[in-house]
Amino acid sequence: MPSPKTTLKSALKLLGFELVKIKQEEIQLAQSYEKYSNYTMIPKSTFIDNLKLCRNFKSIQGNIIECGVWRGGMIAAMAELLGNDRKYYLFDSFEGLPEVQEIDGEAAKKWQGNKEDPMYFDNCKAEIGYAEKAMKLAGVVNYQLVQGWFSETLPKFNVNEEIAILRLDGDWYDSIIQCLNYLYPAVAKGGLIILDDYYVWDGCSRAVHDYLGSHNLSDKIYQLDYNNCYIVKN
Repeated sequence: MPSPKTTLKSALKLLGFELVKIKQEEIQLAQSYEKYSNYTMIPKSTFIDNLKLCRNFKSIQGNIIECGVWRGGMIAAMAELLGNDRKYYLFDSFEGLPEVQEIDGEAAKKWQGNKEDPMYFDNCKAEIGYAEKAMKLAGVVNYQLVQGWFSETLPKFNVNEEIAILRLDGDWYDSIIQCLNYLYPAVAKGGLIILDDYYVWDGCSRAVHDYLGSHNLSDKIYQLDYNNCYIVKN
């Protein structure tokens, strides 16, 4: 029977290995942010938290979809993490955000009206070539860029396979509710839905509540950080 001293040494050694592993993973995630920093406007801490969350759902089979990709840095990093044996779909107008509506709230109106704000990013407009470069940088082969307004592209999208991770970064009510209406039913059981703007814009949170309520869903909303939240589909 091992002595208490031997047992303690073994436990400390195992703990040391675990701490080294955690440190290495943290370094890798930070390096991923640096790699794609020119392709994202997401803050570093939130970017890394998104990747940590996706890592926890790596075992869920299915496609990965992001709606609202800007330059594609977030989904490119997700793709590098999750692997090349999936399909990746990138939905975006690549023309910026649609016009804000009353339901989106006063803060949204103010933001879209202030074109001098450093966080305006030309109304979140980005050339489609950036997303193409980001996905190539990730070494991903099986991806599709779907250009156009969600109201036009989502009804034509053939959702014939389950979705493992759905990341929504569409900001406004109409955009989010359209994404939920067309894509949420295809999310796999135990799949992940990341809501980028839930704590930022009124329209996003209203769309989420309206969708869950109108479909009588008990799926819970979990806080990721002060910017993002997520749902695990029941």
